[in-house]
Amino acid sequence: MELRRALYLYENPLSIVKAEECIQEDKEYEPQTICEHLQYLFALLQNSNRRYIDPSGFIRALGLDTGQQQDAQEFSKLFMTLLEDKLSSQKDPYVRDIIQNQFCGQYAYVTVCNRCGRESKLVSKFYELELNIQGHKQLTDCITEFLKEEKLEGDNRYFCENCQSKQNATRKIRLLKLPPTLNLQLMRFVFDRQTGHKKKLNTYIGFGETLEMEPFLDQTDTKYVYELSAVLIHRGVSAYSGHYIAHVKDPQNSEWYKFNDEEIEKMEGKKLQLGIEEDLAEPSKSTTRKPKCGKGIHCSRNAYMLVYRLKAEEVPEVDFEVPVFLQKLVELDNCKFEEWCVEMSEMRKESVDKGKAKHEEVKELYQRLPAGADNAYEFIPLDWLQKWLDESTPSKPIDNSKYLCTHGKLHPDKISSMKRISEYAAEVFFQRYDGGPRLKAESLCKDCVVERCRVLRLKNQLNEDHKTIANMVKVTVTSGEGFWIGKASLRRWRQLATEQLGQEDEFEQGDVKINGSTPQKEELLEEKREEDTETGFNEDIVCQHGCLCISESERRLISDATWFKLKEYFPTAPEFRHNQEPCCQCQVLEREGERNDALHKKMANDQKLALPNLFQDKNRPGSSWPQETSELYIVSQFFVEEWRKFIRRPTKCGPVQSLGNSHLICPHGGLMFSFSTMTKEDSKLIALLWPSEWDVIQKLFIVDHAIKITRTVTSEDNNVATLYTSEPELCPECREGLLCQQERDLREYAQATIYVHKVVDNKKVMKEAAPELNVSSSDPEDEKEEPRPEGENDPDFSQANGAPKRQKVSIQGQVSYQKQGIRRSTRHRKVRGEKALLVSANQTLKDLKIQIMHAFSVAPFDQNLSIDGKVLNDDCATLGSLGIVPESVILLKADEPIADYAAMDDVMQVCMPEEGFKGTGLLGH
Repeated sequence: MELRRALYLYENPLSIVKAEECIQEDKEYEPQTICEHLQYLFALLQNSNRRYIDPSGFIRALGLDTGQQQDAQEFSKLFMTLLEDKLSSQKDPYVRDIIQNQFCGQYAYVTVCNRCGRESKLVSKFYELELNIQGHKQLTDCITEFLKEEKLEGDNRYFCENCQSKQNATRKIRLLKLPPTLNLQLMRFVFDRQTGHKKKLNTYIGFGETLEMEPFLDQTDTKYVYELSAVLIHRGVSAYSGHYIAHVKDPQNSEWYKFNDEEIEKMEGKKLQLGIEEDLAEPSKSTTRKPKCGKGIHCSRNAYMLVYRLKAEEVPEVDFEVPVFLQKLVELDNCKFEEWCVEMSEMRKESVDKGKAKHEEVKELYQRLPAGADNAYEFIPLDWLQKWLDESTPSKPIDNSKYLCTHGKLHPDKISSMKRISEYAAEVFFQRYDGGPRLKAESLCKDCVVERCRVLRLKNQLNEDHKTIANMVKVTVTSGEGFWIGKASLRRWRQLATEQLGQEDEFEQGDVKINGSTPQKEELLEEKREEDTETGFNEDIVCQHGCLCISESERRLISDATWFKLKEYFPTAPEFRHNQEPCCQCQVLEREGERNDALHKKMANDQKLALPNLFQDKNRPGSSWPQETSELYIVSQFFVEEWRKFIRRPTKCGPVQSLGNSHLICPHGGLMFSFSTMTKEDSKLIALLWPSEWDVIQKLFIVDHAIKITRTVTSEDNNVATLYTSEPELCPECREGLLCQQERDLREYAQATIYVHKVVDNKKVMKEAAPELNVSSSDPEDEKEEPRPEGENDPDFSQANGAPKRQKVSIQGQVSYQKQGIRRSTRHRKVRGEKALLVSANQTLKDLKIQIMHAFSVAPFDQNLSIDGKVLNDDCATLGSLGIVPESVILLKADEPIADYAAMDDVMQVCMPEEGFKGTGLLGH
């Protein structure tokens, strides 16, 4: 009240000029300062015709984010300080000192030496008293604890200037002066040392409608009796979420009002009623019973701030005039509000009138909608009629075009979507709403009905023939008769016949059920069916030359009766009698293929005998240089793998004719690999050969470039030095470029697999955690190899049967390979309790921690991550920049978990340090 009066007296000539301009130009007034915003808000609250006032402009001026919850006590302190600073430049002392005179009190920190009795006093101002409620039930107990004496002993002794030494002492707070408006802050939000975060104390505290403070004051004869003026409720069980509700008392008529956002409710009986905001579920299983309260005492477990006003003998006069320029702004706002109300009223009245008119129309036509048995009728869409009955808005024109057949008449299959109504009702509808075309009794298409009946008869006949043919094919065909039919055609003949009838009905896919079907078999069958749909009946056994195919596994014999039955549906199908000879040209090609297979087998056997160790991967040059030779040769690992595939499957894979080493050499003619890397990280790209093996390879294959590594050992002064040289020589520039490219590939990945392993006391834990999310395909189940025929146990055997071969990619002399068909699996083998996650190089460490939280039930702030001994703690850094590459293993060490995992979402909001009101206008002073 006093604050409102002071703000009305706040002077800023520029604001008055701006307000006059807005009034003259009929523009919306936008205050420029915090005090101007408060002026305008108080004026609107006092004289506006609106039910509530929206403070959005004031909130924006303070720089607050309405989507983020802040602490109300902290806001109160900062706002009072800001307001006092803004009013300090006013000339009127009443305005300048209103904050101190109305809200500011004084207390002193008093320290008394136990030895000499010297008293040290430090006077300080306060705008609110922060009261600890833990362990208390009454407000007076909280105030008593706030003022209680504290002993300073031991290491905490007080240095007495009189004694010139540390002495035992006592310290307490003395209230010296109380303000007219006393703000009491109940410290419900406390720091929990176990979890490291704030929590709310949902304990009941009793507070009276009157509060006598003179017993707590130091030497005063004045009566300090306060009346409860306002209560701020924090509704919610968490310190990081909830809702604020204010209860405020009108000082003039002593009536209480409840402010819940835009909902303002007047309390009955001039009494404070906290209501349902106390009816909240406890976060724990135990329920705290509300204590009994005496008359004039209120008990609350959600009261957060209490405001008491000094009781006056006379009720102060609160009706005082609003400054003229503010009143004009309020009147302008009231005019706009009245115009809006009139507009809304007219729109509501118009809507009501339309609704009444529609009601009368429905009432008029509803009884006449049905068409009698002998009366004329028409068809209209059922969905349009439903909208006409349900919606109050005018209906759209009637659209019958989508219910027509190709003959331009009503399709018989669309009858279920139409409604038969009387001709009178249809005439009214088309006159009022327009549309078309009109569909009368004769509009039903006779041709489509006849065709539909014919198809139904054929369908019934087809079902009978299907059963008959299914029984006929089971009978053994006698010698001297029969016709060849494709197995795929026999399997899907009914579907083909249905398609010829022009129907889209779905039948069972295939007439023969397959026992023991698996998902893999189903996929193969689906692919086979897709291929079959491209051919007509019995065309699946026609070769490329138009004759009978030579593969007997794709066809079978059926009896003459069965074939003639099928010919009724497919009169133009290719026909092959039982004595029809297969295609001669295909037989010649088959014999040539057999000769080529024999040649390839002999070639593979000869090459295998010539290079036995290279095929079996035995006795290979290892990580150290072998002592038997001073020379080694280099070939592409891709060549070795392709050659091994040919040796294992000579009839399926083509022979290797040439050895290409050009992609191992840069554009400058130099080698891009050194011997130290050939046996380590580059071993997937190149293979080392013995000189004897190289001699054989030169005889068997066309070689484009010979690459040789030579070892030279020198001895000087008892010092042995080993030198490795290559022909051609190493190209440092291209070698560096290759390394950069490989490093870049490791840093720029998407949807790659990494592994997270939880540790306790630096030991890996085999523990079943929460269900995995985004698990990669590197599970042990996926790595099991299918059994292979004898002699085909090599991992590269899977490359047969037309599978795609690993492709070679060369860019500016730098070489890389796809991972398909790698001879030995280098994938990380996941162990029990380890989690595989799919990540990308550009996602942050914070994103990874959230994934880990779902996989291990460990909150991000409890996660201590490391990789190769390096601690990962920069949440904003990307995984690529942190050196996390595909197949990496990250160690997770978790702090003590939070017991209430259900509240994990609330705790997640404080994973990062709290910034409070940082960056807002409250800290601008």
